[in-house]
Amino acid sequence: MRFGVLGPVVARRVDGSEIRVGGVGLRALLAVLAVDAGRVVGVDRLVDALYGERPPVGVVNAVQSQVSRLRSLLDVGVERSAAGYRLVVDPWDVDALRFEELVARGLPGEALALWRGPALADVRDAPFAAVLAARWEELRLKAVEDHDVAPVAVLRELVAAHPLRERLVARLVRALHGEGRQAEALALVDRTRRALAEELGADPSPELAAAHGEVLRGERPAGRHVLPAQLTSFVGRGEEVRLVGEALDRARLVTLLGPGGAGKTRLAVEVAATRPGDVFFVDLAPLGAGGDVPQAVVTALGLREDGLRVARAARERLVAALAGRDVLLVLDNCEHVVEDAAALAGALLVACPGLRVLATSREALGVTGETVRPVPPLPAVDGSSPAVALFADRAVAADPSFRLDAGTVPLVVAICRALDGMPLAIELAAARVRSLPLAEVAARLDDRFRLLSRGNRAAAPRHRTLHAVVEWSWDLLSAEERVVARRLTVFSDGATLESAAAVCGAGADDVLPMLVDKSLVEVSGGRYRMLDTIRAFGAARLAEAGERDAVRRAHARWFLRVAVRATPHLLRGEQLEWLAVLAAEHENLKSAIRWAAGHAGELALRLVAELGWYFWLRGLRSEGSALAAEVVRAVGPVAPAGLIEEHLLCVLAASAAGEVVPGALSPRQDVPEGFVGPPTRPFLTMLWGMAYGVPDLGEPTLDARRGHLVGADPWSRSLALAGLGMQYQYAGRLGEAREAHESALAGFRGLGERWGMSMVLAQLAELSRAAGDLSCALAYLDEALALGEQFGATEHTASMLARRAEWHCHRGSFDAAWADLERAAVMARSQGSVETLAEVRLGMAEVARHRGELVVARGWCEEALRVCPRGWFGPEEVRSHLHVAVGRLELAGGDVAAARAVWGLVVESAAEWGNPMVLAKVAEAWAQSCLAEGDAVGAAELLGAARGLRGAVAPVDPDVLAAESAARTALGAEGFAAASARGAGFGRDGVLAALRG
Repeated sequence: MRFGVLGPVVARRVDGSEIRVGGVGLRALLAVLAVDAGRVVGVDRLVDALYGERPPVGVVNAVQSQVSRLRSLLDVGVERSAAGYRLVVDPWDVDALRFEELVARGLPGEALALWRGPALADVRDAPFAAVLAARWEELRLKAVEDHDVAPVAVLRELVAAHPLRERLVARLVRALHGEGRQAEALALVDRTRRALAEELGADPSPELAAAHGEVLRGERPAGRHVLPAQLTSFVGRGEEVRLVGEALDRARLVTLLGPGGAGKTRLAVEVAATRPGDVFFVDLAPLGAGGDVPQAVVTALGLREDGLRVARAARERLVAALAGRDVLLVLDNCEHVVEDAAALAGALLVACPGLRVLATSREALGVTGETVRPVPPLPAVDGSSPAVALFADRAVAADPSFRLDAGTVPLVVAICRALDGMPLAIELAAARVRSLPLAEVAARLDDRFRLLSRGNRAAAPRHRTLHAVVEWSWDLLSAEERVVARRLTVFSDGATLESAAAVCGAGADDVLPMLVDKSLVEVSGGRYRMLDTIRAFGAARLAEAGERDAVRRAHARWFLRVAVRATPHLLRGEQLEWLAVLAAEHENLKSAIRWAAGHAGELALRLVAELGWYFWLRGLRSEGSALAAEVVRAVGPVAPAGLIEEHLLCVLAASAAGEVVPGALSPRQDVPEGFVGPPTRPFLTMLWGMAYGVPDLGEPTLDARRGHLVGADPWSRSLALAGLGMQYQYAGRLGEAREAHESALAGFRGLGERWGMSMVLAQLAELSRAAGDLSCALAYLDEALALGEQFGATEHTASMLARRAEWHCHRGSFDAAWADLERAAVMARSQGSVETLAEVRLGMAEVARHRGELVVARGWCEEALRVCPRGWFGPEEVRSHLHVAVGRLELAGGDVAAARAVWGLVVESAAEWGNPMVLAKVAEAWAQSCLAEGDAVGAAELLGAARGLRGAVAPVDPDVLAAESAARTALGAEGFAAASARGAGFGRDGVLAALRG
């Protein structure tokens, strides 16, 4: 079950259905137990939380009665013990606890997707509710303030509620500036300044003043920092932060060098937090040796692959995303993939002049221009030394009664010296003051390290010191604790209590808190993880115990269960919440697939089949395709018995991003041998349909093929209706196309599925535009954009913004068009989508041309042609539209020959790629040149030919409408109609001949 408190209190079954929990009191009880999920809540605490300082007579019996009622409603247990009551559920299944964890992990976008707020909305009068709701609201506000993840609409809502919260106002000012809404941004600053003066007698803060200055100067908005949240205070390395920062000012690649546990990662994060511009943190530790470093960076930067564009190599996409930007990239834990990390860093630094890289590793990357800074040990000279301060800080966290005084300082200094000033070793030792006297900790370490160094203490390598203290901590564990600790190492990126119990064995949920107390495991928001050094030590113990394969199999089977549970929710209204669930387990899911590919092929096929739609929705198509190809190569080209559908889905997922699996079936094959349709997985319907393309409506086997392709579930039926609508659209049957798309939209709306709604709304927008109703088209596109933005800034959203800008331009709304284009440019650059950026630059050129700014327009065209790639259909179409625009600029300058020379390039491209819409566009432009030479008949014929190629689509381009009007005036209505009718009969070959002649 899953429980929600970020909004009204709800309980949902695994299938998404809601359990009605009637009565405010009962919902309040559920909320109290859910917030402490998995832990015992004492009766006294329950009474205080529910009734406050004046509980009624017989309150204990009342609570017991309420618990009994709640137990009868829920599908999970509410256990009673002498100490109180416990809701038997993983903390990860409570949205507020998952929210806290995702924020702590530096995933604010996924965290904010869980918000249904206001928190505890229907139990706000309960005594406990106000404090908790305020805490979560504050955490939400901080997440929004610290990260550039909230859309403008959400920022407006928050600023309206907190008008004097200046960091929030500054975030909205910068967001408005980024969208080109400078006037609105400046008005907001002015309004806030007056409110601060009137209510607080204060001036704007430096941050709000800085945001104001950026708008006034037209500067790019301040950078975005994506860094992991830190669970403990930063102690003892202030000077190193300064020195590393200075090194980054001088050099573009700085590597922090040292053994595991030296504090490299923490130092890198602290340095990165002080840097201007965009900062992105990439943890390479979850990658296995030989892992895909470029793809890990793509994922960390949030680069999505959307729409139906052909995917490009990860390195190429990174260059496109980082070129022209001031970015600091933190590559953490490079040592096990050092060659690949070095190759990527070197290539990116050459191609992206504004990029800087801060790496952490146990060996230098060896890239030209690298500055290496060893991370020194913390000095332990006396009671004021950094090592002693770190020990004291962590000891107080373990035992609040610990004090650093004249009696304890000598012992702490001795401990820190024995541990060579290694931060992780110091933290492990400090955690022991909870269970051992300080003198005992010092004595035991002294015995251990006297044996280790055999007299020459200074010669003992620091990594031996760390290994020894980890081993010492490990030896002090009970047998039960050691079993759980070594099994926990199979998790690539931490575990929830539920997943730990499933993989590490019964009782793991009781043991994990003990490991946290001993600093061998960290916990945040109900998620447990090990530091890399401790995890490596535990993994070796797992292998020694002969348990590695059995535990890895249990890990893969568990995450298959997680995927199976999530899959139906990704096709319904709760998809954002479940995307966040899977995003938090992303590294575990990949690790499970990769292990299963080499050891349990059938399990691997099922994992990929269940997770295909997840990778697609998150915009990680290439990553999902590469994993699918890896699995099919391991399993072979023939499906195992009973897994034909899973095998087919893997093959199609691999081919969707260009991964070719030798010997596997062709996706154009009508029915794979042994496959009995329709598919049970809706994502297979989509992939298979894409592989076939849009079939001819008159194809005799179409109905039979649709029976094999389309599943019986509502999502697949809606997808099939959308596909039918596209078939009608291509055939020029626009009325039937609209009817099919509207039916598809109704189906997706019934499910609450945002991706499907956004896709169909974009098609309905095109149909409305074709019918000449731009107002309706813009309304459809507005809704499609609002839905698409819920998934984050994507190239698909940027492309829709460019389309909306074009339509605004056609209406003469140039300011609105420019605002959309500026937003789209920011999105396209951030996603590394150069073809979308070229579309945006084309739009900017068109706005400038319509305003009469021909020199400016030419500059934007040149910039668009410079960035637009060649070699496949999508960008080639964009290049063709760019050449049409360049030709129109030549024509506006009076050079008909130059215009036609440029358009000749488009004619040949259209002939090669067979694109009738591009051919229609160049025919319309050529007609304008005919009018410039006084050839109204030729112009009318070409305009008619363009209409013939477009089918029933009416022109809305003001250039085309003006050309039609001029030709009709010159020829008269009848003459124009006759010439236009002749042109409509040209067909594709006739148009090519006319333009080439």
